[in-house]
Amino acid sequence: MAACVRSCWQNCSGLDDKSLLSDKELLSIDAIEDSIAPLSESTKRIRELITRFEACYHEADKEALRIIEAIGAERCARQSNARPPKRKRELQNSHSILSLWCNNSEIKGIRLKVGGVSAKQLLGFIGEPNPLKVWQVQRIVERTGETLDPNQPYHRMALDLGDYGEPGAYSAGDYYKADAAFLKQTQEAIIHDTEDGRQAKISLAMAIDLLMPCHWDFVGALSVILKAIGGELHPKRPYACCSRNIKLSPLCDELKAISDTLGAFWQDNTKGKTNRNIPALLGQATSAKRWLTASMDKTIRLQLKGSGDFWLTFS
Repeated sequence: MAACVRSCWQNCSGLDDKSLLSDKELLSIDAIEDSIAPLSESTKRIRELITRFEACYHEADKEALRIIEAIGAERCARQSNARPPKRKRELQNSHSILSLWCNNSEIKGIRLKVGGVSAKQLLGFIGEPNPLKVWQVQRIVERTGETLDPNQPYHRMALDLGDYGEPGAYSAGDYYKADAAFLKQTQEAIIHDTEDGRQAKISLAMAIDLLMPCHWDFVGALSVILKAIGGELHPKRPYACCSRNIKLSPLCDELKAISDTLGAFWQDNTKGKTNRNIPALLGQATSAKRWLTASMDKTIRLQLKGSGDFWLTFS
């Protein structure tokens, strides 16, 4: 049987299994896990938090500190599943602005903003309306609407998958059969930008599918998509989604400092900018804490350095 990466590293999938299995440091962290088995239930739950961590989350720095607090306390605190108020407002406003435009493309005077971008600016990106543009904007309305009401699901246009990578119930072609021409034009509209400084491309359909409500660059991504609908397919600002263009995230430096500090805790030989609050959160070192901090440190570093080659082929 071929060796495989442990499931707890699944959020580091930007690198292939072969690369991860040849990573001696990762294997040494797995060996620490084996040495402290069996794991307590609280340790398992904290490791699950690390497995769900994503550096592209718009509050990734805060989420990292919440996980570190759990490691220090040796238990998971109760967390609300409510979306942060600022991001919820951005989602609601974008949904409202674009819904109003789809119902009346001549509408004026919408006094709402998404982040610091006014409704007038957002709608200006679309340009002169036509049936194709209205159809494409409706897909964004559905995409953002799903995040506000899970009972109103969005159907992907490029990724024939469910929310967790499972096969979709209906292909895009079947689902959008009545609008086959619009679907085809959306799939064939290609945004030409860069990924980690290299020439890249992504279809408009894929970009809408990957417009994530929790992403650090939601407002920027929305703007790139609306401009593409308006005909601007060579944006000055590259499209960022998931781990695509993660190095542009304003949280990278802080996450790097958090990682450096965790490295100093579990192996005591990491140099670099550190977060001075973390040692107090972690408290006295234990074998379980060393394994968890090593796991968190490695997860952050793998996500921040994830190969952009994936996006060059995936797009």
